[in-house]
Amino acid sequence: MKADFDIVRAADSDAQEMCDMFFRYISLHNEYISHGELQMGVGQGKIQNGSLTAFPSPHGPALWMKYILDKIRGGEKSAVFKASVAGAEMAGFCVVEITDDGAEPFGVVCDVLVNEECRCCGLGSALLDKGIAWLHAKGVSDIYLESGVNNKAAHEYFMRRGFVRISEIYKLGQ
Repeated sequence: MKADFDIVRAADSDAQEMCDMFFRYISLHNEYISHGELQMGVGQGKIQNGSLTAFPSPHGPALWMKYILDKIRGGEKSAVFKASVAGAEMAGFCVVEITDDGAEPFGVVCDVLVNEECRCCGLGSALLDKGIAWLHAKGVSDIYLESGVNNKAAHEYFMRRGFVRISEIYKLGQ
């Protein structure tokens, strides 16, 4: 089912709604939490019996607000796109950035999140396409993303979209 939606660049005034949406989601779906959220302090992890159990950090919302505002204000280095369906509140968002710590600058899809009630209507694909198009317009064709280790549905989605698994991330269990 296709829905009518609008995708535009996010503004500072969108940050709180994005933060609320993000933490509502990861509180219910800890599998979304990847090493990026753990490294930022947005998520925490407990390692037991060789497996990681991730969960939102109590200080996570404040840290994530700093992160998303930095991305919104990133100018030529990052972009945040928000989506609304039929003029309603925010239905999803996509965060992309350009990193230059490689031989050539490369793109990173940092986050793609769609409200569960707005899924299966093409919104996630439209957000991802918008982020990738922004990276391509900046001359970036080498694009990466990360996903939580147990986020199997997202992994399958990204592979259907042409992404290929190239590595695994490990954390020293202490």
